[in-house]
Amino acid sequence: MNFDFKDLIRISHLAGEEIMKIYSSSSFEVEIKNDKSPLTLADKKSHEIISNELTHLFPSIPILSEEGKSIEYENRKAWEYFWLVDPLDGTKEFIKRNGEFTVNIALIKKNKPVAGVIYVPATKTTYYGSINEGAYKITDGSEPIKIMVSKNFGNGIIAVKSRSHSSEEEDNFFSKYNVIDSISVGSSLKFCMVAEGKAHLYFRSGPTWEWDTAAGHAIILSSGGTVSGINQEFNYNKESLLNSGFVVSSGI
Repeated sequence: MNFDFKDLIRISHLAGEEIMKIYSSSSFEVEIKNDKSPLTLADKKSHEIISNELTHLFPSIPILSEEGKSIEYENRKAWEYFWLVDPLDGTKEFIKRNGEFTVNIALIKKNKPVAGVIYVPATKTTYYGSINEGAYKITDGSEPIKIMVSKNFGNGIIAVKSRSHSSEEEDNFFSKYNVIDSISVGSSLKFCMVAEGKAHLYFRSGPTWEWDTAAGHAIILSSGGTVSGINQEFNYNKESLLNSGFVVSSGI
């Protein structure tokens, strides 16, 4: 399947612009607990933009999204290609207003991620990559720079930890390694920290959804790293869209 990353990046930026309008709204705090909360509206607006744009450009490629997760397994199990989308990843970070939320778009082929885009609307930073072309980063309109995982472990390992989902299992896992420093970030940015060489290792014990990880997984593979499932192979388009635990590594 042929596509132009410029199209995917443009779509992620359009979605990000709508998210930022709601994120910057003066009524954000007041409405957060209502049924039509800014958070829900931001998800919906982003989903609509991404779905409409992808359908227009690739009418034959189905879309699986957090906002459209009700598609029955019988109807999707034979998909060779599909888009896997998280229109707003990092809900807790969105509510906290710390800027660490993302728009995630991934292309899946035969249950494996082959390309992905992660856009950080608050900082206008884009990460993208494909298995054939490598991984890249764009900072606020600058030219793309190639990124790769770091194989230089120096005196020890830098771990990336969850901003909002840290756990005892995480601490126990990292205790097995010579971790000399750590970075805490939200959403799929944890994948990006390993992909661009700022960290070496990321562990997640608790369940995630497939759309949470797909774009980051693609970018990690494109940058020379690995993603390994705990106790099972890490595939996509499963009957249950929940992931098991996993480890993201630069090659330790």
